[in-house]
Amino acid sequence: MFRFLRLALVLTLSCLTGLTGPALADACTGVRLVGADGTVVFGRTQEWGKFDLKPGIGVFPRGSAFQSEVPGGGKGLAWNAKYGVAGVLLLGRVLNTGMNERGLAGGMFFHQGFAEYAQYDPARAAASMAPSSLLIYILTNFATVEEVRAQIGEVDVVPVVDPALGAPFPLHAMIVDPSGGAIVIEFKGGKAVVFDNPVGVIANNPDFGWHLTNLRNYGQLSNTPFPAAKWGDMEITPLAGGSGMLGLPGDFTSPSRFVRAAAFVHTARATSGGADTVSETFRILDSFNLPATQAEGATGGASTGQPAGTQYTIVNDTKNRVIYYHTMFNRRVRMVDFEKIDFAGGKARSMVLDQVRREDAEDVSGKLR
Repeated sequence: MFRFLRLALVLTLSCLTGLTGPALADACTGVRLVGADGTVVFGRTQEWGKFDLKPGIGVFPRGSAFQSEVPGGGKGLAWNAKYGVAGVLLLGRVLNTGMNERGLAGGMFFHQGFAEYAQYDPARAAASMAPSSLLIYILTNFATVEEVRAQIGEVDVVPVVDPALGAPFPLHAMIVDPSGGAIVIEFKGGKAVVFDNPVGVIANNPDFGWHLTNLRNYGQLSNTPFPAAKWGDMEITPLAGGSGMLGLPGDFTSPSRFVRAAAFVHTARATSGGADTVSETFRILDSFNLPATQAEGATGGASTGQPAGTQYTIVNDTKNRVIYYHTMFNRRVRMVDFEKIDFAGGKARSMVLDQVRREDAEDVSGKLR
């Protein structure tokens, strides 16, 4: 049985606070893009600058058994996977981004100060689970966002204390399906609150409704130059290219990244679908890459020993059931094709994202002769 017990530590290390001291900025960003042929793509960045998360691809076949934890170390919700799932494991233990064989995809994002979990009731232990189990529970049980919306309230997500953090870790999640449906799940007053996601993006704090309201401050943004205007006798014209995006916030805070992601998705070039939509999603997400000194866990600009703050970027093609990714060590895009994965049975298995941690740059010098 693949047990998700005492595993909040893993997510605490990704898009979260440091393990000691005050909270640090959160910087994971997720987007949905839709191609002309109906291809729906969900992608996200994964930031953490303090140390190596050792991310890997995990595969969970249909029928895999899971057992969550409740406060005090007891046993909570237990279930068997209805659908096979593949996605990214952090430190080999917790799935924080993934997709199932029906094309339902999603990711968990840090939500410090805003996640209000249910008070644990021992009488409901069998219906209770730790936050770290949320995504694997959703992906192994549901095929559409509407199924998630209808049934997520039947389980209690309870504040299991992580021994390393000394507190429950907070999260919210974005879930996308092949129809284009997208929702955000947050926890308020002990209940799961489900938002429709009309803009197809997610970041971190504050709550999702606030982010949508804040977009009203940026309705003037455009991918076309601003029109010439007369100020007295002087004609005001764009000084350079990109004038339509004047006022776009460029810092690393969550509100700024949410606005930037929404603007980039809204103005993205039209794509045909499949690999074309995947490529456009990577181009958008690559604009959120962080240097090592600006990522979570980086203190005072000191070296963290990591080459980048964004440890990996992952894109899920929900129509063709393919996962793509690149990492801080190797920008080459690699893929996991669900058609080549056996979800029929066997044990959970995994591999590291980088088989060799270096760029496999192609030497084209000889072609110049």
